[in-house]
Amino acid sequence: MYLTHFGLKESPFGITPNPAFFYAGNTRGEILQALLYVVTHGEGIIKVTGEVGSGKTMLCRMLEEQLPEHIEVIYLVNPSLSPLEALFAIASELGIEPAGKRSDEVLRLLHADLIAKHSAGRQVVLLVEEAQAMPLATLEEIRLLTNLETARHKLLQIVLFGQPELDQHLNLGSMRQLKERITHSFEVPAMAAELIPEFLDFRLRAAGHQGGTLFDTAAARLIARASQGIVRRINILADKALLAAFADDAATVQPRHVRQAARESAFRRNADPLRRASGALLVLIVVLLAAIAWLLARDAPPRPPVAVRPAAGPAAGPQSLAAASAAQPATPSDAANLLRATLAATKLWLDTAPSSRLCLEIATLPAGEHERLELFLRSARDAVGLEQIHAYPRRLSGAGGTAITIVYGSFASRAEAEAMQTLLAQRWSYRPPIRALAAVRADLARAGVAGLW
Repeated sequence: MYLTHFGLKESPFGITPNPAFFYAGNTRGEILQALLYVVTHGEGIIKVTGEVGSGKTMLCRMLEEQLPEHIEVIYLVNPSLSPLEALFAIASELGIEPAGKRSDEVLRLLHADLIAKHSAGRQVVLLVEEAQAMPLATLEEIRLLTNLETARHKLLQIVLFGQPELDQHLNLGSMRQLKERITHSFEVPAMAAELIPEFLDFRLRAAGHQGGTLFDTAAARLIARASQGIVRRINILADKALLAAFADDAATVQPRHVRQAARESAFRRNADPLRRASGALLVLIVVLLAAIAWLLARDAPPRPPVAVRPAAGPAAGPQSLAAASAAQPATPSDAANLLRATLAATKLWLDTAPSSRLCLEIATLPAGEHERLELFLRSARDAVGLEQIHAYPRRLSGAGGTAITIVYGSFASRAEAEAMQTLLAQRWSYRPPIRALAAVRADLARAGVAGLW
């Protein structure tokens, strides 16, 4: 509808993956080149993860388009297949008719076909989409297909595309063999806010636009905030904003057009930057502020422990929180039980979460300071739950004894961790350091704290 108005030949922000609109910025070009290399030279299984709408399917299409001609691509796009159905679907993709045959017969035919292709200098790669939604037994069946090999080469290359939940499945004990077969892992990040104006302009040029910048700087900034860097959201907002500008007979997209687009989108609550620190995030911030204020007050005279609950309004701080709370004495056993439960949950998190996950180190307290530990954990539990609050033991240097370190979050990317770090730093006098789970595990191993859990 707005194509002629803005001098476009086709819609620039369609959500159907179109290789002509592939944007190589924000590491996407590097990921594609790495995928091309490992598929043509590597063995084992490759994993690509990313949030919903981050651009995984576009990478999948680009990979298929740019692979050499001697590599045959087959797809497995239905995530709900049973192991037998998946085997038959793969056989059908290769031209093998599985009807009326037993699974072992289909497997032998599949093996023979792959050997024939290998002898002819051809290679087969299986692209599996929405892998996080597959039954675990089906994932295991796919893993078994990597056993089809010659003395020197795998006969089938497999690339799994999935949401972050795929990593959770792979961390299960029953999936250990599949996880160990994954030789390369890639994560598609959210689009960096500073790259979104360039992304918008790239898509417009690919659609035929030859004039000046169509998206006002402030409008592009609003799209970045509302979309949170999710490419699908960026495209939806940009398309609706162009339509709003066309209806307004405007030559460029202004912030008011983006606000209108955001109001009409399913994720419109993310469009208003004034609301980004509201809700659960604001609750978390004020709870942590209150806890840190108490943790830092080491020289203050003892006082009865209180149950901290967040006060209403963005101006709430440690004093108002404390004033709004009623003193509730806590028994040592309550504190010990809560600490034990948190330590146990953290141990499970450390055992199962991907090593690439990141967290923010909030505080470290001597293990014997039960009242301060209890205050922090009770505040977090009552306000936001303990799912993102973790605690683990560590040994202090010298004769310092043992301590409990408290961290927040389980971030999939550094961009997410830095966003929260910046938000908290705006309200504190320091930036909580970012820690990788791999580093935390290494610290625990070196300190030998197994007996402290």
